Amino acid sequence: MKNLSLSYCILITFFNISVISFCDAPLSASSAMFDRFSFQEPASPLMEGLIALHSDIWAIMLFVAGFVLYMLCAILYNFSASSSEISYKVHHHSLIEIIWTTVPALILCVIAVPSFTLLYSLDEVIEPSLTIKAIGRQWYWSYEYGDYEVHDGLVTNGITFDSNVLQDDDLEPGQLRLLDVDNRLVLPVNRHIRLLTSGGDVIHSFAVPSLGVKLDAIPGRLNQTMVFIKRQGVFYGQCSELCGSSHGMMPIALEAVREQDYVDWVNIKLQEM
Repeated sequence: MKNLSLSYCILITFFNISVISFCDAPLSASSAMFDRFSFQEPASPLMEGLIALHSDIWAIMLFVAGFVLYMLCAILYNFSASSSEISYKVHHHSLIEIIWTTVPALILCVIAVPSFTLLYSLDEVIEPSLTIKAIGRQWYWSYEYGDYEVHDGLVTNGITFDSNVLQDDDLEPGQLRLLDVDNRLVLPVNRHIRLLTSGGDVIHSFAVPSLGVKLDAIPGRLNQTMVFIKRQGVFYGQCSELCGSSHGMMPIALEAVREQDYVDWVNIKLQEM
């Protein structure tokens, strides 16, 4: 009976851990409900690294939590006043103290190595093929493509446009409410892109989860990060810094296209200037 009760405690603990871990299951096209509990599908090496690090730390956390819960259940059951006839008086044990100090330290070292590697990759600066400036304003985004200030020998302001949220009456079938915009940010795939952010009035934050990008846009200051998009698609984000009454009306719609399609889009924009 005693062993049965202990086995029952272990089974309940394992079931609870399994349910929690299922909430972090990988993305699945056939299970949209459970996809909401996880990350968006990554589209950049940085986001892939973030998800891999999260999964590794989650696995370590489950192991530690399961071991601790097992020890708690075993101690409560075997050393309770009703089940133990022998009084154990243990003041210290050198070996156990060394183990419970060394093992957590080693686990932290294992976590630290990939964490620092990913952290330094966030600040890695590579010669960019393209520079984009995103300016947050109340309550829309302005984009500047400064690499095209000289076109056909003429000095221009480059490609600049504003991006506003689409109103409900303007939405077309397939477009997302409060996420789609009138002018998308168009970028090429498989190119190193430098993203600059600034604020035109108050503090904003440029965030696109699928790319692993979240960069504050502060008035009077330029922040930068590198972006590398691995696949084509439309990726959505939002302003992630409370910036006023219409903070939730500042979506970001980024369209990643093939290089030739991007060149065609740039030529069309330059002709419109």
